[in-house]
Order: sequence, then structure tokens, then C-alpha cells
Amino acid sequence: MTKLRIRKGDKVKVISGNNKGKVGTVLRCLPESERVVVEKVNIHKKAMRPTRENPRGGIMEIEAPLHVSNVMLVCPKCGQPTRVGLKRDDDGKRVRVCKKCGKDI
Repeated sequence: MTKLRIRKGDKVKVISGNNKGKVGTVLRCLPESERVVVEKVNIHKKAMRPTRENPRGGIMEIEAPLHVSNVMLVCPKCGQPTRVGLKRDDDGKRVRVCKKCGKDI
């Protein structure tokens, strides 16, 4: 199992596939399958049974997972889609770094 460099709450841009160019926030990370669920991206229709939360059931639109290689992190400082680097800070903790501007994420 690999550790993802994208985390829940990060802003990402889709770089390939049918949803190329869309930007959204990561809702969930699935590290065991190397996938992420992005808000309002990769919408699929799913038939749902009636439950207490959804008494009518019917066809719902849900976000399906995307492979992590199809998304790029958008740097909060420079606003560009970028690769993520890792470095140690003064305390010895690992921090994520933008490869374009060099600032901490």
C-alpha cells in the first residue's frame, strides 16, 4: 500500500479522462486502491434502494473515484497545478512542497 501525496480537503485539477480540466476538492482518499473522490467530478448515476435517510430511493448521482495519477494538486500559494515534493522542516517533520514555487503546502 502506497502513501498518497494528496489528502482530503486538497484542491485538485483533473489532467486526463472525460473530466479533464475540472477543478474540485478531495472528499475522500482511498490509498489501498490509489484513488480519490473529487467533489462534482466524475458523476455517475446509481440506482438506490429506499432507506431511512432516502425514503423514496430512485436514481442518485454520486461522485465515483478517480485514479490518483489523473489528478494534480493545485498549489494554494501560486494557484498552479503542480507536483508534490517532500522535505524536512526545522523540527524534522516532513512537509509537502510545491515543485513550482517551492512554498509549503
